[in-house]
Amino acid sequence: MGAKDVWTREAIDVELESLPQWRYRQGALTAALKAPSSRAALDLMARIGDLAEAVNHHPDVDWRYNMLFVTLISHDVGGEVTSRDIALAKQISAVAHELGAVAKPALNRSYEIAIDTDDPSAVSETWRVALGYKVGRYGDLVDPYGRGPGLWFQKTSTPNPNRMHVDVHVSMTDVGEALDAVAATEGSSLDHTFAPRWVVVTDAQGNRVCLCTEEGHGPDL
Repeated sequence: MGAKDVWTREAIDVELESLPQWRYRQGALTAALKAPSSRAALDLMARIGDLAEAVNHHPDVDWRYNMLFVTLISHDVGGEVTSRDIALAKQISAVAHELGAVAKPALNRSYEIAIDTDDPSAVSETWRVALGYKVGRYGDLVDPYGRGPGLWFQKTSTPNPNRMHVDVHVSMTDVGEALDAVAATEGSSLDHTFAPRWVVVTDAQGNRVCLCTEEGHGPDL
């Protein structure tokens, strides 16, 4: 397979069996790496930078004290996972192990704000301009610098009275623990109608949050 060939979800899932530090989420490879100290996290970030420069393929790296959140995707082929991402993930894992960093997959989450609407086109441009976002791969709105949460418009002829809700993206591997924890909170209810793609959680006052997985996302779907 060529360096810029887009990988299928099936191929990605097979490869991830040998990359337990990594998850496939919202079209990208992601890892949450905890270093022994802030200094060690900076050293790891520098090493990741060296690896990226050597192959001219650059991940997004978010540093938070002793944590690094790494996202790998190939923007030049439409934001898909390619062989370059798989290869760099393997190199980053090796360096992380060398520097004593460990993966914390349960911390590896991302967030979107969803708005119920019967006509997304009537409102999406207002939100895009106000936020300074761009149109994403699924017609959603995304921060071009990856700092803010995504925004998407859930088309429905019967918008919920609470039109806004939050989508929390969690790996299939880790979502069970997250669902158990939220189910234990007072007054919450869970709707599994759309599982395993997502589970709708409603709080005691009728506000919703969806715990979403990578099921239903990918280049084959």
